[in-house]
Amino acid sequence: MRKETDFLVIGSGIAGLSFALRVAQYGRVLIITKSNEDESNTKYAQGGIAAVFNENDSIEKHVADTLDCGDGMCDTEVVELVVREGINRVNDIIKWGTEFDKSKEGTYDLAKEGGHSEHRVLHYKDLTGYQIETKLLQQIEKHPQIEILTHHFAIDLITQHHLGKLVKRSTENIECYGVYAYDIKNHTVDTILSKITLMASGGAGCVYQNTTNPIIATGDGIAMAYRAKAKIRDMEFIQFHPTALYNPGQVPAFLISEAVRGFGAILKTASGKEFMHDYDERGSLAPRDIVARAIDNELKKSGEEFVHLDCRHLKKDEFVKHFPTIHQKCLSIGIDPFEQCIPVVPAAHYVCGGIVTNKHAETSIRNLFASGECASTGLHGANRLASNSLLEALVFSHRASIFAIESVKNIKFKNNIPDWDASGTRQAEEMVLITFAKLELQSLMSNYVGIVRSDIRLQRAFDRLKILYDEHEQLYHRTIVSVQLCELRNLINVAYLIVKNAMERKTNKGLHYSIDN
Repeated sequence: MRKETDFLVIGSGIAGLSFALRVAQYGRVLIITKSNEDESNTKYAQGGIAAVFNENDSIEKHVADTLDCGDGMCDTEVVELVVREGINRVNDIIKWGTEFDKSKEGTYDLAKEGGHSEHRVLHYKDLTGYQIETKLLQQIEKHPQIEILTHHFAIDLITQHHLGKLVKRSTENIECYGVYAYDIKNHTVDTILSKITLMASGGAGCVYQNTTNPIIATGDGIAMAYRAKAKIRDMEFIQFHPTALYNPGQVPAFLISEAVRGFGAILKTASGKEFMHDYDERGSLAPRDIVARAIDNELKKSGEEFVHLDCRHLKKDEFVKHFPTIHQKCLSIGIDPFEQCIPVVPAAHYVCGGIVTNKHAETSIRNLFASGECASTGLHGANRLASNSLLEALVFSHRASIFAIESVKNIKFKNNIPDWDASGTRQAEEMVLITFAKLELQSLMSNYVGIVRSDIRLQRAFDRLKILYDEHEQLYHRTIVSVQLCELRNLINVAYLIVKNAMERKTNKGLHYSIDN
């Protein structure tokens, strides 16, 4: 199939959907997603969205908290514009139908999470992301200019590098003309041409064994952009959420929201000792990098497999009202949070680096924009402040839409784009080659490139990644495309970027911590 659209959106989370709604009246919009339309990292965001809706709060405080959490690596101008503009963008999704919990007095019931100096997290129970995703999709489905293609896997961006062998693979003046997308149900590769493309493909948590991300989070957008010669940065800053439910065998790991600690839950060792004040005066509500490293250290000292999150002193009725999903999940595996502590461990959660963008969400590739977790806007620096990610996605998708609407008028489709060339490929001889390579990759990343790193571990990871890369590239070029084949290719690319950036970072900053620095 060959298809043309004015605006192409890769991904169906908050970044992609909000952009689509803003540009739809200015042209045809096509959203492609490799799974169901509602499957995204947004859907699993429990905590909420941070914004200044509290009379005791201020833009200055939110900015200061973000900068402090980012450990000196945030772009201050970006932080200020996101916090300032974010208030209006939250009001936009409220107008689109999103509901947030309110107090008996009718004001927003704002939560407090790690690194925040005030209560400023808007939430809908512990299903905030699901609420936002559902309401945005309802608006999308009503719009006649928007089409969603589910179960379409974006393989590679189409640039001038695909126009012929004589085109030099330069990193300068690259243009994006669309994507090659694998139709999973029909087993064909479609050529989708677009005037404007927004990469909103989400994160890459599945590069690690234990992650809170859904199984679709394989770094596809970052890897595609990297292969197309876009600028990528700060991939060493992988945020591990400190409190994923310890429940071996569950994939993805179930998240115990940071809002639970904001509600008053306390981290303790197996012996019942509170330990976070030994690491930070903010205790269990210190920023995530500090809490995750503290838990990692305690587990290494004790030899235990998890630490304890104590909720037994909290008011049961209020807890169940605020966290019904978490409460039910704990009960389902035989844990009553008011009789026993919840076992928790850190799990890979969020990529703070990604595709470099400017303040209009433009990447270094012309007509390619990026928003959401796959983008590196300058907001998060070396560590993301809790609940800033949904806010960032709304602000940058809005900014991208303004620029894209103006740009699209002057762009024409490229007519000489070749179709996907599958000559010389055949069905995978042994799927075990892909399956075990993925397990090997996740194991080496978890053991060598985790919360705490060292020079020797990083070098070992780098050396083994080179072998995996060489083996997989040979397999990729002789094999008919499949989701598993392409996802492994992307995970290897992303793992390489994480390791390479970590080896280059010679000082400990935020989420990157090496015992040799």
